[in-house]
Amino acid sequence: MTDGVAAHGIEKSFGSRRVLAGADLVVPEGTMTAVLGPSGCGKTTLLRIIAGFTDPDAGTVRIAGQLVAGGPSPVPVHRRRVGLMPQEGALFPHLSVGGNVAFGMPRGERVEHWLDVVGLEGLADARPHEISGGQQQRVALARALAAQPRVLLLDEPFAALDTGLRTRVREDIATILRDTATTSILVTHDQTEALSLADSVALLIDGSVAQHGSPAELYQRPATLAAARFVGATIEVAGTADAGVVRTALGPLPAVLPVADGPAIVVLRPQQLRLRPEGVPAQVTACRFYGPDTAVDLVLADGTAVRMRTPGQVDVTPGDSVTIEVDGQVLAYPSPSGRQGVALGEAGG
Repeated sequence: MTDGVAAHGIEKSFGSRRVLAGADLVVPEGTMTAVLGPSGCGKTTLLRIIAGFTDPDAGTVRIAGQLVAGGPSPVPVHRRRVGLMPQEGALFPHLSVGGNVAFGMPRGERVEHWLDVVGLEGLADARPHEISGGQQQRVALARALAAQPRVLLLDEPFAALDTGLRTRVREDIATILRDTATTSILVTHDQTEALSLADSVALLIDGSVAQHGSPAELYQRPATLAAARFVGATIEVAGTADAGVVRTALGPLPAVLPVADGPAIVVLRPQQLRLRPEGVPAQVTACRFYGPDTAVDLVLADGTAVRMRTPGQVDVTPGDSVTIEVDGQVLAYPSPSGRQGVALGEAGG
């Protein structure tokens, strides 16, 4: 690959703690990849290695085809042409908005152009403390883009914003990055953020990339049980797989991916469970209305507990007897214990 970013076999330890264990990441030019994973999985360390702030113990990094890490002469930070958007924007408080954007900008560029790109026309003379948090993030983006980076790294850039503002700002910034065809890597632990913004998502678990694909692929066809648990809410039910069908307390369920015969864990998304006139008997144990949907806790005849989510309000109360069925094919994985067991409730977010 001659363009974009290619990191291969990245290893990094701090003392006896191994943070990255052979991580691979390829980001095509002009696209956004989200690096998603739990806290402490190595996301920020991988970003710092790409930027040049940290050297890998092993592996290579290429940016636009240039070997910048892992070769005989690592390329220093200031020569990599890598932009960074950290949390909270990190603007210089003593400089105006225009002064912040101009910092590091090549000759011939115009501050007004980049403020126009990020939708902040007329604010060049304002001070950072005089504008909102969302506007500060846009200034940080304009400053990063004005330096004409070969790749832009975004390290949890929306974490400091309140929920309503965060959604609007991150969608606006993602649109700007696409419009400017900026190669970018977004580090986040927020699965909604990763799935909704990025062209592709790399799931980093225990120091290596467990799966890298489109947001839909990662959500609909997670390669492992750990991946399924992290990307989206899950309902887990024990069963026995035989020729691609898993026998469970919810009946025989066809698996969407190949699964070895024997004890298995079936993974459903909460919206796959439906109330139906004919189906598997269950008893309602709790019901919570969230506005757009309702969460209903149920217990099956064999004691298996599950939670379903149904659009709008549902006319059931604790103690009611209902019948449910599963809509569509299911995810299924070999049981981690090698024997049948029951995974209760709803995981993920």
